[in-house]
Amino acid sequence: MLQYLALSAILFAIGIFGVLTRRNAVGILMSLELMFNAANINLVVFNRFVGPDNLTGQIFALFVVVVAAAEAVVGLAIVLLLYRNWRGIDIDRINIMKW
Repeated sequence: MLQYLALSAILFAIGIFGVLTRRNAVGILMSLELMFNAANINLVVFNRFVGPDNLTGQIFALFVVVVAAAEAVVGLAIVLLLYRNWRGIDIDRINIMKW
């Protein structure tokens, strides 16, 4: 169990680092997916070792996968719109969208 939790913590830390340091929107979306996968690992591991009879952790993990897929679709649509309008996907220029 400890190995899975360590893997999850490492994946989550890499995801946080990627979100905070990336300037590219695609890199930020990939880091968010890493964080979602770390949360899924935690849900499944805790369900396996705390309550192996029910499938609550797997059901929550399935919901997280659905939400991650929806986030990826919306995020990539925004990235494509930014690239089409400004020929780049630099996060620092997104505040221009307010005008």
